Amino acid sequence: MYLLRCIECGENFENELIYTCPKCGGLLEVVFDVSNADFRLDGNNVTLWKYRSLLPVRIEPVTLFEGGTPLYPVDVDVDARVFVKHEGLNPSGSFKDRGMTVGVTKALELGMKSVACASTGNTSASMAMYSARAGLRAYVLLPSGKVALGKLAQAMMHGARVIAIRGNFDVALKLVREISERKGLYLLNSVNPFRFEGQKTIAFEIVDQLGHAPDAVFVPVGNAGNISAIYKGFLELREAGYIDEIPKMIGVQAEGANPIYRAFVEGKDSIEPVENPETIATAIRIGAPVNARKALRAVYSSKGKVLQVSDEEIVSAQKMLAKQGIGVEPASASSLAGLLKEDSDFDTVVCIATGNLLKDPEEVMRVSGTPVEVDANISEIERLI
Repeated sequence: MYLLRCIECGENFENELIYTCPKCGGLLEVVFDVSNADFRLDGNNVTLWKYRSLLPVRIEPVTLFEGGTPLYPVDVDVDARVFVKHEGLNPSGSFKDRGMTVGVTKALELGMKSVACASTGNTSASMAMYSARAGLRAYVLLPSGKVALGKLAQAMMHGARVIAIRGNFDVALKLVREISERKGLYLLNSVNPFRFEGQKTIAFEIVDQLGHAPDAVFVPVGNAGNISAIYKGFLELREAGYIDEIPKMIGVQAEGANPIYRAFVEGKDSIEPVENPETIATAIRIGAPVNARKALRAVYSSKGKVLQVSDEEIVSAQKMLAKQGIGVEPASASSLAGLLKEDSDFDTVVCIATGNLLKDPEEVMRVSGTPVEVDANISEIERLI
């Protein structure tokens, strides 16, 4: 039904315990025979495991009923129908649950006992939750002082062993890849090709819910796995005959963590890392995204582009969504910030909101202010209303 293929040299592999090509070091992807797709995109029963015929698992999934997230129409000042796919309403509060339900299931299928990841927050929260559900030990490396409290609390509460390092995410990822190999841990960062397979279902659901493919999809870009996975999902839908055209994939990076934007502007297919990335959007504060080549391929192949937005533009978009009842963390709002900055003639656009507002409560309080405090007196309260 599927095999692993190197995106660089095209070599195929049956060994499911490898993350990169043993011959050239390139990233791997799962290649399906899409003729086996047996789902209908009819708007009914929209959940992740509806699309199991195009997911690479052979056992019963470890699931917390992820997927089926809302596709909200929003009112913004652009000449297009705009929808927000709110991935912050997955069980752990982010899109990472899509990858983890598949990745943790795969770990069980392969007989693994322990899993590991480096994280800016959402990956660790999701991995801890699904590992707890599966009865697996979980180990997390994260940059000390750089992870939002809401995400750290989740990883700790669900029983992961959390190790904070004095270094950024890119250093943490390098270390966790080495320690996973030495200790026999199953690595669940997005270098794992099976993670992508869960995340590609965002594309399946968009078409299922809209009834057609949009003209463009705006995606926050940090480690660059999600935009690559969503593109792969649309590509498989086209190959299977569900859609005729693939939407333009438009990646959005923060100005302080923008290596893929820089590569796109220069027309390159590889990046120069940003050594000390900084942005209010902690989930995309990554200077050396491991999936950069996949992401750039998705952008170029779909005739899309990569944009950069400032922290001020991110916060403005975050508040704009909040005023319409959609609560997202800063990284999530970067997709809408990118749309507002883009001069386009799209008819239908989907912005991916990757994480929930409560993922980063400290940032919310900084940009929203504190409650007004008065004496417990009716006249004092009336004065404020």
